[in-house]
Amino acid sequence: MAEAGCHSPPPLPSPPFSRMTRPMRPLADFTLEQDAAGTSILSLRGAYLVSTVGTVDAALRAIDGPVQRLDLSQVSAIDTVGAWIAWRIIRDSGAAVTGQSEEAHRLIESVSASSGTALIAPPQVPVLERVPARVGEAMYNSRAGLIGLLGFLGAMLISFGDLIRHPSRFRGKALVHQIELVGVNSLGIIGLMSFLVGIVIAQQGAVQLQQFGAEMLTVNLTGRIAMRELGVLMTAIMVAGRSGSAFAAQIGTMKLTEEVDAMRTIGVSPMEALVVPRVVAAFLMMPLLGFYAALMAICGGAFVSAFTLGIPFLTFLSRIQEVVPIHDLWVGLVKGPVFGFIVAIAGCYQGMLVQGNAEEVGLRTTQAVVQAIFAVIVLDAFFAVFFTELGWG
Repeated sequence: MAEAGCHSPPPLPSPPFSRMTRPMRPLADFTLEQDAAGTSILSLRGAYLVSTVGTVDAALRAIDGPVQRLDLSQVSAIDTVGAWIAWRIIRDSGAAVTGQSEEAHRLIESVSASSGTALIAPPQVPVLERVPARVGEAMYNSRAGLIGLLGFLGAMLISFGDLIRHPSRFRGKALVHQIELVGVNSLGIIGLMSFLVGIVIAQQGAVQLQQFGAEMLTVNLTGRIAMRELGVLMTAIMVAGRSGSAFAAQIGTMKLTEEVDAMRTIGVSPMEALVVPRVVAAFLMMPLLGFYAALMAICGGAFVSAFTLGIPFLTFLSRIQEVVPIHDLWVGLVKGPVFGFIVAIAGCYQGMLVQGNAEEVGLRTTQAVVQAIFAVIVLDAFFAVFFTELGWG
């Protein structure tokens, strides 16, 4: 008989430090032969298991010639994966099976009965069709999200009303704890960020204004931008990334561990215990953090101006009081509570939507941050137009 192909990997050497060796199960192998009558015989040898068939699967798929008989008499062990390989050969070539054990026969019968015709990879829709379809699907699904958010806001307002009627149920310690997490613990990163932003604004503004001999207007530029826009806006973005994500992750984890369900079982409202303290803390701390960030940005501008423009630090600060109108301060203070409310609502709402598995926590946390930042920037643009119409531009 002429042997058409043979696969036999070299034996693995035993490690020199091993004193005892166990007989290893032979890897999967095969031979393709023709007998005297010209019958093509494919003989499978060794263990056809999920851990061993990787060495021969590609070679079996590459066989071009007809296979008239499949010999399984030399298969030492077989599992579902090996049975599926044998069934694939039988199905594609119509080969007759010989030498199969009872276990192999049972597995091949089970695999053949459960085989399907579905494609391994679904057909890929063209990009020009897929992207508009995704956008339309997201827009359509946003309706359900909007309804859910309105329901969440309604439930929270009901909880606020219940707490007003029953003040003893309000969790003061939880509020203080959240104020510490949202406000006190974020002073360092917000202060550093605002100080550096103030340096950038003052330095870049001075470079541009020097072309017109108006570098002294750097004080006006830094002060008004910091008080009116960047102080509270950058603070809201930082709080959304820091505290909003923490709200979503904490509440989402409690949902997964069924702590929220346990609170409902013992008669504790999750809205009163988890949502209200976080929303109130963000609502109260955001204007204070925004004002603090604006002051740190002004200090950063005064710091860099002392080196680049020769304006003394204290002179810069005293000039701020003259050039920054008081309504710029009020604009920033009005925006703060609204931004804080949005960030807290986004984080708590997405946290309450977590269900199923731990991957959902990461997904909802990401959505909370993205939605909060998007809503804050949109509302900031609205406030800019609104206050300009009021004459506070």
